[in-house]
Amino acid sequence: MSQVPPRLRQFLEAHIPLIEEEMFSFLPLQEPVEFMYRPMRDYPERGGKRARPALVLLACAALGGDVRRALRTAAAFEMFQSFAVVHDDIEDGSEMRRGKPCLHHLHGVPLSINVGDALYCKVFEVLGANRPLLGAEMSLELIEEMVRGSRETFEGQAYDVGWIRQRHLPSEAEFMVMLRKKTGWYTGRGPCTAGAIIAGVGPELRRAIGDFGEAMAIAFQIRDDLLNLSSAERDAEVAPGITSGAYGKERGGDIAEGKRTLIIIDLLRKCTAAEAAEVLEILHQDREQTSSAQIERVISLVGQYGCMAYAEGVCRQQAELSLRHLQALPDTETRELLREMLEFLIQRAF
Repeated sequence: MSQVPPRLRQFLEAHIPLIEEEMFSFLPLQEPVEFMYRPMRDYPERGGKRARPALVLLACAALGGDVRRALRTAAAFEMFQSFAVVHDDIEDGSEMRRGKPCLHHLHGVPLSINVGDALYCKVFEVLGANRPLLGAEMSLELIEEMVRGSRETFEGQAYDVGWIRQRHLPSEAEFMVMLRKKTGWYTGRGPCTAGAIIAGVGPELRRAIGDFGEAMAIAFQIRDDLLNLSSAERDAEVAPGITSGAYGKERGGDIAEGKRTLIIIDLLRKCTAAEAAEVLEILHQDREQTSSAQIERVISLVGQYGCMAYAEGVCRQQAELSLRHLQALPDTETRELLREMLEFLIQRAF
């Protein structure tokens, strides 16, 4: 497991509890408790990497801002993450999230959809509550950024889900567009841009730190796809954390869900026609019909054709691109923490 550098660990351990305190202050237990408000707290209480809210604070600090003014916005991004994965788990038919069964397996699909909707509503309640702290103009700018980024995320999800429905195999270029939309904004560009807005910097620095975040997020997602095929089965039962090495999702879940990942795209252009037909048959069947033996068969082909190494290379390229964008920022101690965050998220191996 990659170790979190001491200074970054110190920053995260000092600030993540403050983010969580802010977030949970907007998630009170009230009626209907069992059908809405307690399930709304479920995913946030399971922990998680908290990378997105941490990026809001790190970006703000790197550009000379006061992180205390960014805590509420950081909480909004973690709330968005919880909303997104509630819906994503339903759409993908996922089994595990952060070491436990997904919300829709615990409460059913209808209630879980409503919980996700309520969490998305809370995102804007939190951002609206910034007005006494940041003023009306900056608060509105942050809301507009969240709306813009939400649209990008939903467009990316439409590609991701639509390709499975239509049995479409995207090109690598199409895949990267999807990844830039689905993950690039809400995991990287959005949090970094929000931090820059709160720091009060101009368009050039906002763009530079946003470009850093987007490239980092793409590399992060490719790494996550690699971990999905390389993690041990027991890792599904351990909740991840920003300073821990857990994965919290089932091994090979992307294959069972029929996901079009860079690894699968590379496999299908390298393997034989007969092997491609076998892989596609596994990807296209219902998740419930996919056996662990079939998942392991695809993983073995991935290893045979060097697809993990190829995806690893693209991951590294995106990480290097992210680092180049980072160099455009002022040379500060917090910029070094952003570099350490990039390296930790990309190098993590469990």
